[in-house]
Amino acid sequence: MNYRKNTMNNNYWNEYKSKLVTADKAVRVVKSGDRVSFGQIVTPTLELDKALAKRRDELKDVYIMSSSMNHYAETIKCDPSQEHFIMNDFSFSVIERKMQADGMVYHIPEVLHEIPEFYRRKPADVVFCCATPMDDRGYFNLSVTGLSLGAQVETAKHIVVEVHEKLPYVYGPSTQFLHISKVDYVVEVENSQLPLHLPVIEATDIDKKVAEHIVKEIEDGACLQLGVGGTPNHVGKIIADSDIKDLGVHTELLADAYVEMYEAGRITNMKKTLNRGLFVANFAMGTEKLYNFVNHNPLVHVYNTDYTNDPKIVMQNDKVISICSCLNIDILGQVSSESVGRKQVSGTGGQMDFHYAAFHSRGGKGIICLPSARLDKNSGKYISNIVPALMPGTVVSLPSSLTSYVVTEYGMVNLKAKSTWERAEALVSIAHPECRDELINACKEANIWRRSNKIC
Repeated sequence: MNYRKNTMNNNYWNEYKSKLVTADKAVRVVKSGDRVSFGQIVTPTLELDKALAKRRDELKDVYIMSSSMNHYAETIKCDPSQEHFIMNDFSFSVIERKMQADGMVYHIPEVLHEIPEFYRRKPADVVFCCATPMDDRGYFNLSVTGLSLGAQVETAKHIVVEVHEKLPYVYGPSTQFLHISKVDYVVEVENSQLPLHLPVIEATDIDKKVAEHIVKEIEDGACLQLGVGGTPNHVGKIIADSDIKDLGVHTELLADAYVEMYEAGRITNMKKTLNRGLFVANFAMGTEKLYNFVNHNPLVHVYNTDYTNDPKIVMQNDKVISICSCLNIDILGQVSSESVGRKQVSGTGGQMDFHYAAFHSRGGKGIICLPSARLDKNSGKYISNIVPALMPGTVVSLPSSLTSYVVTEYGMVNLKAKSTWERAEALVSIAHPECRDELINACKEANIWRRSNKIC
């Protein structure tokens, strides 16, 4: 790797060289029964995963933890019996849904702001993480993936760093930096393709209609949290073309949409109560344009989830607008965003964190969005995403008592402080027209439909 060897402090450089090993040697630190944390989201520790897989027959019951892995782990592929490696994940990705279908990964239920505390109370034995090359003060930068990584390296017994030259250098608090003195081994990765470049999810026509309803609720000076999906991305596009001004950002995910809004002059971060002038995010995920934007940008700071997602912190900003997608919502307002029955699709993530915080923010709004229905190709009929009851086994991501705004392509309603019959009427009003009669009948059977309801 192309290091500034001549200018680097000799003591740090000597320590670095003493810890520089191959991936095969580095993974020798793992013992049977260890809890091992892998690199996450767009910074997976691919070389260490491959090397650890080679040790399969030497190890038993290694408990692997990750979050939203975007590759099918070699440690899992090599051990279908799961006698040697057990994969456990906080938030499922598309790849992990495939791993789940194969019976090769298990979900760890969570709310995201609590995960750092998980690691403090039960530290990992070994943490694998990705980082930028070491600077002349002996520090690695942990780049675009905050999550709980600061707490992991703070408490871990052993730390192994994969060094990648192409990783963006991202500013933030002390949790963004790792000193060579705390590291057991360093593995340099040549010709690295990290961070992973993930395409922007394009909005469908329905996503665009949903986004149009949402943008009407966004005022000058609002503080944004956009979730994952076509609707949040299109919200960003509409804002970029609008005259909304002085927006702030305190978000879990920093995506390309924020760059587009910033370049259009919509984001200044100057009306925020906390971290004025700064983008605050937990991780960045997107295209090369996004990674170029965050690299050595003093306006972008990445924090761990116990700061970005803690409702007590988030709600201190005024006009927090949290926009998150879901899979289904029932007629009482229970939101499911992570499973269909027992099939895990995602994790709770930060939805509850930000939805709760937005309600308690002065002038804030927590918004849950979804298409009203999906078209069944076999029958040609629409199947409502607003349902009489969630499928047995489905995880409730947001209880009805916390649900505020819900929006489909047919409009937006606020469920807060509404009784069961008022909620039923509101949700039916934004359901797909072809599904409304069935929902009304279900509401009547549940005794939550009044004769005076406007929709009949």
